[in-house]
Amino acid sequence: MTAMTELACDLAIIGAGAAGLSIAAGASQLGAAVVLIERGAMGGDCLNVGCVPSKALLAAAHAAQRVRRAAALGVQVDGLRIDAAAVKAHVRRTIAAIAPVDSEERYRSLGATVLKAEARFISPTQLIAREASGQETRLTPRWTVVAAGLGPAIPPIPGLRDGPYLTNETVFQGDTLPSHLIILGGGAIGVELAEAHQLLGCQVTVIEAQRLLAREEAALVAPLCEHLRAIGVTVNEGVAATAVGWADGVPTVTLADGQTVTGSHLLVATGRVAQLEGLGLEQAGIAWTPRGITVDRRLRTTNRRVFAAGDVAGGPQFTHVAGSHATTVILNTLFRVPSRANHNAVPRVVYTDPELAGVGLTEAEARATGVPTEVAQWSFQHNDRALADGTGEGSVRLILQRGRVVGVHILGPHAGELIAPWCRAVAERERLSRIARTMLPYPTLSEAPKRAAGEYLSRSLFSPRVRWLVRLLARLP
Repeated sequence: MTAMTELACDLAIIGAGAAGLSIAAGASQLGAAVVLIERGAMGGDCLNVGCVPSKALLAAAHAAQRVRRAAALGVQVDGLRIDAAAVKAHVRRTIAAIAPVDSEERYRSLGATVLKAEARFISPTQLIAREASGQETRLTPRWTVVAAGLGPAIPPIPGLRDGPYLTNETVFQGDTLPSHLIILGGGAIGVELAEAHQLLGCQVTVIEAQRLLAREEAALVAPLCEHLRAIGVTVNEGVAATAVGWADGVPTVTLADGQTVTGSHLLVATGRVAQLEGLGLEQAGIAWTPRGITVDRRLRTTNRRVFAAGDVAGGPQFTHVAGSHATTVILNTLFRVPSRANHNAVPRVVYTDPELAGVGLTEAEARATGVPTEVAQWSFQHNDRALADGTGEGSVRLILQRGRVVGVHILGPHAGELIAPWCRAVAERERLSRIARTMLPYPTLSEAPKRAAGEYLSRSLFSPRVRWLVRLLARLP
């Protein structure tokens, strides 16, 4: 029988994804005794099956599309060929290049104890980490952080589980690409992978029971949907899948309107849910639901010595939110500062081409507050840099209340980069007049949001009243 190891520490962290790694790195470098427990691959979803591989796949897809579009700029390129194995190799190389930053070796070098083990609570103050060898470690931490992440949500569609469906955890595997990929779900993951596979030569069908990207600015989602259709993606919005049949591993999806779609592969991208059954949360007095662990504004669970961070905390599911959660947890535990997580201005990006980025309220959300709301919009067709680059597709929408910025949404080239300075503007609800006075280099894409601001302010600047004032002042000696 393997002996039980006893270990006390300041912080025990369950999960080595974005949140867990950020907390472990910060706490270790501050001198805290940290134990990091991970049963799977270091780096979690983002590195291994999420942000990193999807963006690497999109990079290959967008490179192919630039070749196709080169003729419009006077550059003739013949013989475009997609090498699926090489594309998948690029995805794996990208993961491998980033992996050392998230590795066991690095975190041990920072001073953390890393256990490749399954973790479960045995009481409100103790947990067991059990390694594959059977070795068990009983941990008695001052604080525990659950950063275990989420897993794919598989909808209860009759027949779906009877065949080899794909999720984000399996779609990047292998050296081939599907000939016809059916995607259930039109959120960010579904839309990004739809565009990537279509541009890499696959046939793609998206099935979404509501509308694509339902949480994003509707006025910009519509042209993005048109873009997807223009590149060849078949988009079915507002119709649910009611059944899935399999014939030798080939899926046929039946829709609520009676039509059927047969493809070579089926990808389920209908969201993510908490998979926490094995953690013994009940033994620790920690409440949770399929959406995640119940936390307060300080990310404390119903057990005040246990925090939850990242996706499993039930808030916005982004790596940058997980990084912000790390700061909140460290302040609350190591510094005893009652810091609160702030989700008021969380930026989000859909990495299609053009990209869709947003921060703050959508127009519909702003109007639902009952506060008078105005919208300023500017098209990239009027941006000189976009025209020179041949990328004039999309526009900027500023959502305003009483002259202050409460939301910014951009559909256009490099929208994810362009949204960055507007995150602070939304968080602090800055006055648009102050932003409009900022000097920006010409010609750049960054001018587009500023031009939207200027267009809005010109409505009052060039009003009859101001024109009257200018004429009056002109008469003065």
